[in-house]
Amino acid sequence: MKIVFFGTPQYAVPSLQALLAHPDFEVVGVVTQPDKPRGRGKRLQPSPVKALALTAALPVWQPRRLKKDAASLAALAQSEADAFAVIAYGQILSSEILAMPRLGCVNAHASLLPAYRGAAPIQWSLYYGEAETGVTMMQMDADLDTGPMLLERRRPLGLLDNAEQLTHDLAQMSAALFPTTLQQLATGQLQPRPQDDPQASYARLITKSDYALDWQRAALALHNQIRAFYPNCTTSFQDKPVKILATVPLAAELASQLPADLGEAIAPWRDRLGHAETPGTITAILKNLGPVMQTGNGLLLIQQAQPAGKRPQSGWDLVNGLRLAVGSQWG
Repeated sequence: MKIVFFGTPQYAVPSLQALLAHPDFEVVGVVTQPDKPRGRGKRLQPSPVKALALTAALPVWQPRRLKKDAASLAALAQSEADAFAVIAYGQILSSEILAMPRLGCVNAHASLLPAYRGAAPIQWSLYYGEAETGVTMMQMDADLDTGPMLLERRRPLGLLDNAEQLTHDLAQMSAALFPTTLQQLATGQLQPRPQDDPQASYARLITKSDYALDWQRAALALHNQIRAFYPNCTTSFQDKPVKILATVPLAAELASQLPADLGEAIAPWRDRLGHAETPGTITAILKNLGPVMQTGNGLLLIQQAQPAGKRPQSGWDLVNGLRLAVGSQWG
C-alpha cells in the first residue's frame, strides 16, 4: 500500500517509524508543519517528523495552509496513495484532500471517541480525572474528530500518571495500531462505526492561564491539574515563581491507588497531619518526602517542584533549599 504520512511533533514519530519498517507499506511522502524558530538563537528547526523523513530520504511538503497550497495539493493528488495516515498534524484537512486516497484518511486520535474530540485530549482526560483513556483509529470526515471509528485500544489511568507518561504510551499504542488498521481497512475486515454524537466532549486548546494554581481548589482537583499540564503548573513563594511538578493527594480514600512504597512512607504520618484555616498554607512537613499544603478541600503533598532558576528537585530538597516551615504561605 502507498501511504502519505501527515504528522508534526515527536508524538507522531513512532507511527511513521512503524509504517517505514513494515513490509506491506510504502511511504511515498510526508506532510508536516513548516520549520519553526527554536532555541536561544531562534534558528529555524525542522519538526521531529520532518527530521525522520529526511533521514529516510522521503519527499516532504510543508505548506503553511495546506488546503490553499496548489503545489502541495497537486503533489498529493499525483502520489496515487491508497491512504493518508494522519496523527497530530496540526491543520484541518479539506474535503478535497479527504477524497484523494482510495481508502480515505485514517487518523489516530488520543482519546476514546467521542470523548475529548479536539486539540488536547491527553491533558484534559487527566484534568478531569478519567479512569481510562486510549487511542481511537478513525476515518476522517470534514468535521473535527467526528468520523466513523475503526479500531480502539484502552489504557487505564493511574492516580499518579502525568501527561508526559501518557503521551509516550499513547504514541506507542498509535504506532502499533496504524499497520493493523490500514491492512484490515484494505481487506474489508473493518466495519466503520459511527460515533455517538450526543456523548461527545471537547478538549480545547490549552492556554497559559490553565497553568496557574489556585490553592482554594480541592486537593484532588489541583493534583489533576498539575499532572495534566506537567511540567508547567506554577504557584509562588515569597513573590518568586515555583513550578509544582508532582503531588500526592492525601485523602484516605485514595490511599489504595498509591504505589506500595509511597503508601507505606506516608502511612505513619496520616493520623498526625493537621489542617490550616487558610488554603496555600504549609500544614506539615514530612521528613524525606516534602511539604503538605492545605487546599480548599483536603491536603496535598508536594513531591517534586522547580523553583525559578533551579533544576527540578524532590519535595524534601525543596523544604531544605527554601527553608520551608509549617505556616509558610504560598500563592
